[in-house]
Amino acid sequence: MQNRADGIYGVMAEFRDPDELIAAAHAARKAGYTRMDAFSPFPIEEVIEEVAPGNTGVPFLVLVAGLTGAASGFLLQYIGNIVDYPLNIGGRPLDVSNWPAMIPITFEMGILFAAFTAAISMVLLNGLPSPYHPVFNAPRFERASQDAFFLCIEATDPLFDRSQTSSFLRSLGSMQVNEVAE
Repeated sequence: MQNRADGIYGVMAEFRDPDELIAAAHAARKAGYTRMDAFSPFPIEEVIEEVAPGNTGVPFLVLVAGLTGAASGFLLQYIGNIVDYPLNIGGRPLDVSNWPAMIPITFEMGILFAAFTAAISMVLLNGLPSPYHPVFNAPRFERASQDAFFLCIEATDPLFDRSQTSSFLRSLGSMQVNEVAE
């Protein structure tokens, strides 16, 4: 098996329509390829299911950040209203039993932390900002935003072999297959 050491990013195939791309992505997944990406002018749900990397960990990060935000919001109010500056207004108790008054800020802090964590982790895990990507070097790739459908199997895939992968993509009925330089 070859790796990226020889300077190629992967092998890219162009297909005529979304149905061919869906079939090719399914066949590649069934053949054991795991490091691949699809490019099309519009989202295709079936292809996303085939090329998706799986669990990225973002939901867990967002949950932890949301709980941390809620806890910090509650603690901030508790320290400010009960420990450091207690005011007996309207006969309310000066202990944790006053928690219903703290719900709005606790909720908002949880949402704030979760939203910022989701946005930041999405940007970082997607490798953004990325003004350059090797697939931009592929012939006819500019058509991916107009009317062409591409499937790229990356050289980092454990099953990647330059000639076998190219032959495999040709056997799927692609219009053309090209190596993508790094």
